[in-house]
Amino acid sequence: MFRQALEDVVPLKPDGRVLPTPKPIRTKDTPLNSPSIADDLSDYGAGDTAATEYLSNGLNRMTLRKLRHGTWPPQDSLDLHGLNSDQSRKLLAEFLHQATQRGLRCVSVIHGKGWRSEGRDGILKVHTRHWLTQHAAVLAFCEAPPNAGGGGAVWVLLKSKVFPG
Repeated sequence: MFRQALEDVVPLKPDGRVLPTPKPIRTKDTPLNSPSIADDLSDYGAGDTAATEYLSNGLNRMTLRKLRHGTWPPQDSLDLHGLNSDQSRKLLAEFLHQATQRGLRCVSVIHGKGWRSEGRDGILKVHTRHWLTQHAAVLAFCEAPPNAGGGGAVWVLLKSKVFPG
């Protein structure tokens, strides 16, 4: 009966289709081959709850809205699962530096929701989002949509190029 219902269906022509390109996924196992990056991100003042969004001073709230709606899809991602706080901070600083050097505008940082955090935000989630507010290259961030990690990830909007080199 199904085949009979589809008997007169004509497939669409492939003209004009844009196939999505797979995004490179950077994990904790991927070495970042960069010179030592200054570790100037601080844990001080992080608090117990993670910010859901951040917008740098002087930017229009529409920027945050566009980021949330995927105007700038993530071009690369960093997965911090399984790392401790110090490892995560250093890897995040290196990742953001390299992303800026490569001219990326938006990246995804996966920090996880916090295993066994008993109703509170996970430590890595809180610290990662706190570090992002301190980084010179970060213009804004928002929680990733549910299909991209939800509360366990953030989409980060970066400045064009802030580091010499």
